[in-house]
Parts: sequence; C-alpha cells; structure tokens
Amino acid sequence: MKTFIADFKNPEHGKDILYLLNEYAKDPLGGSEPISDFARDNLLGALAEIPGAFSVLCYIGSTPAGLANCFQGFSTFKCKPLINIHDIVVIEEYRGRGISQAIMETIESVAIQRQCCKLTLEVLEGNQNAISAYKKFGFIPYELDNKYGRASFWEKELETDK
Repeated sequence: MKTFIADFKNPEHGKDILYLLNEYAKDPLGGSEPISDFARDNLLGALAEIPGAFSVLCYIGSTPAGLANCFQGFSTFKCKPLINIHDIVVIEEYRGRGISQAIMETIESVAIQRQCCKLTLEVLEGNQNAISAYKKFGFIPYELDNKYGRASFWEKELETDK
C-alpha cells in the first residue's frame, strides 16, 4: 500500500482521481449518480487553482484503491488553519485493509506541516463503516456544549450556469 499527495497536473494522477471520485459518486453513500461531464472535464484544473487544496491517493500495487480530497480552511476561534476532508473514498473490494487509516495519516501529516489546529469531515449517520473508521482515527462528533447538542452539516444548493 502506498499513499501520497497527488499532482493535479500529472495525467495518471488525474485519471485516478476522476475514476475514484466517480466510483464514490455512483455508490449509494455518494448519491448513486456518476459525476457530471462538467465535473469530469473541469475538476482537476479547478482543484489546482484552489489555494490549500490537495488530494491523497492510495494504491495497492499499481491499482488506485483510495482517495481523499481536502481543503484548507480556517478556525476563527483558534485563529489557525484547519483541513477539511471533503471526500474520502475506498473502493469496495479494498475495504477493511486499513486504507482509510493510511490516507488519514497522510492528511494529518500535511495538517501538522501546515500548523493546522484540527481536521474536520462530514459523514452520513447511516454510514457505520466510515463512522467506525473515523472514530478509530480519533474523530469525534463536534459539540461545544452538550446542552446545545452536536453540530449537524446543512446545505442549500444554488442554481448556477455550471
């Protein structure tokens, strides 16, 4: 198993990022729909333009088996950068081999190099395999005060021209 930071301008890395992300998107936990042609055609260039963005690839031999897309953000309360793990993918046939842990170790090393204060991510309540993996790595649900409960992730989609 090998994990490393992808080069968005490397054609092989780009092909594997798009393959892994598409496999995730087609899974019921990723929405059950392949990524759009627009995303396929523009994602790598867009990621390369986002300051602080990086992807971690994981290979078993020469086969792409896992991916994480990450973005550097900022904690106003701590006045330090943070890393948000936006997508994390492990191809079904490779699950249970410690790939997610290896990917998260690579992400954590980047976060430490960048002097980040924390890692964040979102997970579906019904994705027990992912929740177990995240707990194993030390993630916990976010709350400031148990009187107000745990934070939840919300969204509002916006209409755009693409």
